Amino acid sequence: MRALVPTNGFTALRREMDRMFDQLWEGEPAVIPGEWTPAIDIADLNDTIVVKAEVPGIDPKEIQVTLDGQILTLTGEKKYEKEEKDEKHYRMERAMGSFARSIRLPAMVQEGQVSATFKNGLLTVRLPKSKAAKGAAIPVKYE
Repeated sequence: MRALVPTNGFTALRREMDRMFDQLWEGEPAVIPGEWTPAIDIADLNDTIVVKAEVPGIDPKEIQVTLDGQILTLTGEKKYEKEEKDEKHYRMERAMGSFARSIRLPAMVQEGQVSATFKNGLLTVRLPKSKAAKGAAIPVKYE
C-alpha cells in the first residue's frame, strides 16, 4: 500500500511539524535552534530511562551531555570536511554544524549514576531513576 502513496518531499516536513506540535502539547522544551537536530529514542526500562541519539559523523569528543533536574541536554558539533580547491558540488544533503537538543525526562533520576556511551554513531545515555521516582505501593485498608 505504501508504494501507492506518492512521495513529493513533504513527508519529512510533515514529520517535523508533527514532532513540533507533539512537543508543544506535551509541554516539552522545544529543540534549541541549530543547523540540524539528531533523532532520538526515549525508553523507560523499569528502573532506568534510556535515551539514544543518532549522531553519525561526529567525533565523540565534540559531544556534551548535561543534566539539570529533569532536563537532559545533548550538544555537539559535526565539523565540515576540508574542501578541495577545485571541488564542485552537484548536491549537498549532509547536515553539518552544531546541534543542541533538550529533553524533559519522564521521571527524576540519580544524577551521580548517569552514564553515556558512544558507538557507531549512536549516543546512549542511561539514567537510573531515583527511588522517589519509582514510587511505592500503598496498601488499601478496608473495613
